Amino acid sequence: MNVIRVSVSEAARLFGVSTKTVRRAIADGEITYVVVRGRYKISFESLVKWSQHRPSVKTKLEEEGIGQFVGQWKIKNRLYSPNPQTLERETQKIQS
Repeated sequence: MNVIRVSVSEAARLFGVSTKTVRRAIADGEITYVVVRGRYKISFESLVKWSQHRPSVKTKLEEEGIGQFVGQWKIKNRLYSPNPQTLERETQKIQS
């Protein structure tokens, strides 16, 4: 499995927060990272989990970060964009 890692500045832009906020999360051990050539490379998965546990970060993600664009995405690849009928059938199976 490939791990996606981003820099502090990329994380800040993606999540709509300041680099100080990201660095504070690193210092507090809230997100996982590795150091590559003297720079933090943050696990994207840990960033998402961190953002969902912090209400203010979650709000900024949706209003100022990448979340603001989700409604505009039009995914045409059926592999990543499930058919509404399939979703409806799966929902009915779960409710049964």
